[in-house]
Order: sequence, then structure tokens, then C-alpha cells
Amino acid sequence: MQLTAEAFAGARVLLVGDVMLDRYWSGGTNRISPEAPVPVVGLREFRDLPGGAANVALNVAALGARATLVGFTGADESARTLRDALDATMVDHHLIAVDGSPTITKLRVLSRNQHLMRLDIEDGFQGADHERLVTTVEAYLPKSDILVLSDYAKGTLAPVAPRLIAAAQAAGVRVLVDPKGIDYGRYRGADLVTPNRREFELVVGRATDNADLERRAHALIEEFDLGALLVTRSEEGMSLVPRAGEALHLPAHRREVYDVTGAGDTVIGVMAAALGAGMAAADGVHLANHAAAIVVTRLGAAQVSADELVAALAEAARAHAPGGVLGVDELQRRVAAAHERGETVVMTNGCFDLLHIGHLESLRAMRAFGDRLVVAVNDDASVQRLKGPGRPLIPIAERMALLAALDCVDWVVAFAEDTPAGLISRVRPDVLAKGGDYSPTEIAGHDIVTSYGGRVVTVDYREGLSTTALLERIRESRS
Repeated sequence: MQLTAEAFAGARVLLVGDVMLDRYWSGGTNRISPEAPVPVVGLREFRDLPGGAANVALNVAALGARATLVGFTGADESARTLRDALDATMVDHHLIAVDGSPTITKLRVLSRNQHLMRLDIEDGFQGADHERLVTTVEAYLPKSDILVLSDYAKGTLAPVAPRLIAAAQAAGVRVLVDPKGIDYGRYRGADLVTPNRREFELVVGRATDNADLERRAHALIEEFDLGALLVTRSEEGMSLVPRAGEALHLPAHRREVYDVTGAGDTVIGVMAAALGAGMAAADGVHLANHAAAIVVTRLGAAQVSADELVAALAEAARAHAPGGVLGVDELQRRVAAAHERGETVVMTNGCFDLLHIGHLESLRAMRAFGDRLVVAVNDDASVQRLKGPGRPLIPIAERMALLAALDCVDWVVAFAEDTPAGLISRVRPDVLAKGGDYSPTEIAGHDIVTSYGGRVVTVDYREGLSTTALLERIRESRS
């Protein structure tokens, strides 16, 4: 899909739910407490960030959409901190203070970017004025395209969710719900509900495969009159199951996972902004899938900008563009992007003059060592130097095109030297692979790859299968 940084500007999203303050206290640890077997953290850094429904609002605003937030806080210092943080953003907030209740606060203690402990402060907002909350939401519905209910089961939504959904339906506003718990009755009539896999299976039971997930999702949709379910499945990606039409199952975009905090907030925030901007649900899911892959690489609840989504889509298009024949500079860019996504890049090399089944078997075995396979091919002059007069049989352009057409090969590049050592030092693959009877230390580029922590591997080569053997058989058949 095509996306511009201004694509979300017209969306108006009203967010209601459990508003929180996320606190991060971090420092070094170098000893165990003499009082108990726990680490002593020398606190040095203190961060306060809007969390829960407030983080969903930040995700919407980060895309350039208009975000209006309604929820409860306590009448305390944490509430003032939360309001000050939201004042510094583009989120229009209407937070209702509840006397005698603390602002929902999650305090995380970290050391060396590792979570050591989380302390929660909450009491369910006893005595909160839910009528005032409903009245506030009803006042904003005519100026909204999407209503998001961000339910963390902290007391904001349970008493009023059905009334809010009914009010949105009367105003012609679509409703998205990030659910909590097993009571989906309070979400009846919502247009989209976005449980994670664990939340989904707590309600419907364990799904064994995509077909089973669709069957269980449809049963839930029918029971509670939902428009669609979007099940987020961590490393397995996302599944959109609509009331009518085909389901969409997207694999996760692989990146190094740093912190999954707030990933669900990002998903529903992106979906809300996309639907509010008039995009199709399937396009919204594609964008949410990219956004989730980005935020899990960051510490704490985070947001993704429209510019970052534009860049992610452009990189995905380049990575999966038809025709994998590349120049060295473009190959370096694609390998760098693959590494940013947490993908493992495998590289091999050869002449591949007269491609045969032995080559295919070896290349498929090499591809199994990672997520991307780069094949470096000797150009015509270097093949002649290595193989002698009359070689190559097939010119470089045709050899590369044949290799790029294989399902196990991602990118093909030519090199002019007798060995690919120089090219390997530029590409820096994670795995260097070779077929045949080589030992790893004999493979050109071994020292380069192992110097930065990469691996050098060999794969079995079917005995008697080689271009030289095939040429000999052809000659014999003609004699």
C-alpha cells in the first residue's frame, strides 16, 4: 500500500479507558543486599510516561491524527505529573479526578535495561462519577470518527462500556475495543475487538491452527454481534477475522524484541487512526503489524510516527521487490535493513555455470540457516580464469537471473575477483555457507566472518553432481 506522512491528519479518535502513569526508575547493580537475597539498585534515572489508555492516545497523536482522551485519575501528585506530561503532547485530555483514589501507577525498577520489579498502585476508582464520564464522552462523539475503549480492568469501563457503545452507534461512530477479561458481553456490538492470543484463548479455548482460530473467532463474533476480531499473536504475527469475508493472517516482521510493554496500545492506536482516516481494515492491520515490530525494539511504552511507518513500508517494498539481482551498494542497504529487523543473513558463492539439482538442494539447505540467502556469483572473466577456456557456458546475466528465480534465494550479486573475500567484508553476513567437501577453515572469507562473531558452515553436496560431470556426460552421449 502507498502511505504518506499526512495520511492520518483527518482522523478524529476519541479514547476512553484506564489512564495510567508509567514510572521507570533505573540504575546500576553491583551487589546483593545484606538484608535479603535481592540486588541493590543505585537509582540514577527517573522517567514518568503516560500509560494505558493515555499511551493509546499518544500513539494516535504520534501519527498526526487528532486524539481526545477521557478517563479517571486520582487527586494526587501522580495525576499532576500525568497531566503535565499530556500537556506537552498533542493529546486533548479530559481527566476526571476521583477523591480518595490514587492515580493508577505502574512503577518499574530496571537495571541494565532489565526489569527487576514492578509495583502497582490502584484501587478500582471506588466512588468514581461514571455518569460524568458518560456525559463527557457523549459530548465528544459528534466530533469523532472512532471511539476506542482501552480496557485494563481497572474500573473505568466495566460499569459503562455497553452505554458508551450504544451512544457511539447512535452517533454513527465506529467502536474499537482493547479487551480485558472473559466477559465479552460488555463489548457487544463493537466494530473491532483486539485481544492478544492469550486473552482470546481464555475466552474461546486454545486454537490449534489458523483454521481453528477462524472458527473460534467467528463463534465469538456471532455470539456478541462483533464486526471483527484482530488477534495479536506475538512472534506469530496477527490475524484479522471479519464477520464476512476472508480472514487475514500476517506473519510478524522479525526484529530483536527489547520490550513488549505497550505493543497492544500501539496496535489499536494505529488501527483507530487508520480507520478514522478512511483506510480499509486490512491496510490498517498491515500498518499496525509494522508499528508493533518497531515499538518492541524500544524500552517502555513507545509510539511510532507516520514518517517511521512510511519508511518501514518503503523498506518492506524494497526487501520483497521482484527480481533479486542487485548491485553491491543496494545489497548492503538491504542486508543492513534485514539486520535491523533481527533477520539472519546467510551468504554463499560460486560460478553456478549450468545450474542443476545439486545446486538447488545445497541452496535450500543453506537457506535453512537463516532468514535471507545471498548468492554471490563469479562474473564471466573470473569463471574463465578458474575453469579455463570455453567457460562459462552461460553468461553472468543469465546465471544470476536463474538463481534469483529460485524460491530459496533472496538476493543475487556478481563479483569479479577470484574469491568473494572483499565482497564478504562489505556485506558482513551472519552465516557464510558452502557446499561440498570443504572444511570451514578452507572457505574464502572464513577469517572475515568469524572475526565479527559470524558462523561458517558447510552443507552436504550430492555425490557425482557437478557441472563438470554433466559436461562429461553430454560429451559421452555425443561420441
